[in-house]
Amino acid sequence: MTRTVAEKRAAFRAMHTSGCFVLPNPWDAGSARYLQTLGFQAVATTSSGFAWSVAHADNSLPRDAILAHLRAIVEATDLPVNADFENGFGEDPAGVAESVKLAVATGVAGLSIEDSTGDDRGSLFPIEVAVERLRAARRAIDENGGDTLLIGRAENFFAGLPDLDDTIARLRAYAAAGADCLYAPGISTREQIEAVVAAVAPKPVNLLIGSTSTLTLQDVAALGVRRISVGGALARAAWGGFMQAAQGLVKGRFDAFEGAASGSQLNEIFKDRA
Repeated sequence: MTRTVAEKRAAFRAMHTSGCFVLPNPWDAGSARYLQTLGFQAVATTSSGFAWSVAHADNSLPRDAILAHLRAIVEATDLPVNADFENGFGEDPAGVAESVKLAVATGVAGLSIEDSTGDDRGSLFPIEVAVERLRAARRAIDENGGDTLLIGRAENFFAGLPDLDDTIARLRAYAAAGADCLYAPGISTREQIEAVVAAVAPKPVNLLIGSTSTLTLQDVAALGVRRISVGGALARAAWGGFMQAAQGLVKGRFDAFEGAASGSQLNEIFKDRA
């Protein structure tokens, strides 16, 4: 089945009304296509996973590269795609609005705007500046169809500023500025998660689980989270297997290929893309 952009966006929005779902993060067209075969309902891009795939560090690629990547993922799958759009690629709110307009045109069903300046670790926009940037993103979406979901991200815990009160204040401000979904990557305890969910209710919350966690999908759902993403974790898992195999070759060993996908399996997955 081939769905229109409008149909994918409508389906994605409906997914945020109840329940809890996993939103895996592919890093290229092949991984996006494979995730579709597993029955996931939607996928999200990962800025880090994509950057590593083209030999760059996270948050170091220009806007045009990110936009081209978004188009590639949208074209690779019939699933709704949520875009990791970093901090909006704009020097000021007007610049963010222009970038968001271009992102919406790629066909994504949702996009996130974070409040990190991108300059260095521990650098966040002042809350009032971050709010204006998010409002600009909201206007750009509304003026170009209005059906793309907007996710507001508070980067405190990723930026080395794990202040839960400030995180919640930022998320509330982003909700008031027009964010449809709220996201604080780095929170991990039940208490932190419950506090964030309660603070922005009834708006949905995205939880990042990018490393080993004792929480299950059922646990997270019970805490009131609407969606779970894994960021660059799938890409890191792939890199881990590749690095282990490559390092084995350096030592003259070939045993790391055990468990590798077969060529026939991969060809079967991608045969309709020829």
